[in-house]
Amino acid sequence: MTSLGMVTIDTGRPRELAAWWAERLGGEIVQDHEGYFCVVRAPEVPVALGFQLVEDPTPGKNRLHLDFDRGTASRDEVITAYVSGGAEHLGTRGEAGFQWDTFADIDGNEFCIGDPH
Repeated sequence: MTSLGMVTIDTGRPRELAAWWAERLGGEIVQDHEGYFCVVRAPEVPVALGFQLVEDPTPGKNRLHLDFDRGTASRDEVITAYVSGGAEHLGTRGEAGFQWDTFADIDGNEFCIGDPH
């Protein structure tokens, strides 16, 4: 049986995006293949995040995105921390009892941070 080991994001700037995500998640870049491909591992993330250099990343909305639980932090704390770190807050979505905030990272990739599951 196979298991999920990594989620890879195409980018024009792997090192910069890997460093940004490592800082947000309290992780580190554990592999850097001459800036072509970087791997981030973080203590609370069960899979590695890969950042791969591509000459022309796919434009438009990404078809796959990362979803994170905000843990014990308040929604406002999370929004403030991510926006001050360079993310763009795209809005709060959902309804009472099931809400999440959508962001774009420094490369425009969307991701969500929601109520703990």
